[in-house]
Amino acid sequence: MTRIIADISVSLDGFVTGPDPGPDNGLGTGGEALHTWAFSDDPEDRRILREATARSGAVVLGRHLFDVVDGPYGWDDETGYGAGEVGKPAFVVVTGSPPDTVRLTGLDWTFVTPGMADAVAAARERAEAASAAGGKDLDVVVMGGGTTVGSALDAGLLDALTLHLAPVVLGTGTPLFTGGTPHTLVQRDAIPTSTATHLTYDLL
Repeated sequence: MTRIIADISVSLDGFVTGPDPGPDNGLGTGGEALHTWAFSDDPEDRRILREATARSGAVVLGRHLFDVVDGPYGWDDETGYGAGEVGKPAFVVVTGSPPDTVRLTGLDWTFVTPGMADAVAAARERAEAASAAGGKDLDVVVMGGGTTVGSALDAGLLDALTLHLAPVVLGTGTPLFTGGTPHTLVQRDAIPTSTATHLTYDLL
């Protein structure tokens, strides 16, 4: 069964980037500390990254994050989604206006303009097709940024939320939660490592 899982790194004070994020500085000032765990040699960090990317049948992201990862300082063969871990899932971008060109032409991009629900539906279709082709259940991963994850949460589209809680206080930046619809979550997992605490919640 394909699940919709949001997966994002966050600071202790609730930010998913540092201040002044942009195409040349996607995580903002100091924001690199949020993703230390993803490049760690800690065996548990490596396992969590490997298992998360292995289950990804399709990935949803917002236009701002797409502009960062597809920009000149964005993803490459060493730093892309699950680089060195698994094959490349399909990517679905929520955007009001698709880009004229794409730098990362080796990835499978779909640009969806109607909104988050349509993007998740398109990603589910891609993930279910990949599941059937591979003979195992794969999920849709909503990777961000913060507005994208928050929109999916508020729209009731998520089955689970995974937070990689980094031991850093950024002070300001892009907040993950900005108010909105209340939600009740059930903690399913809490795994401390040397670089983060990995928390997984099911949505009721």
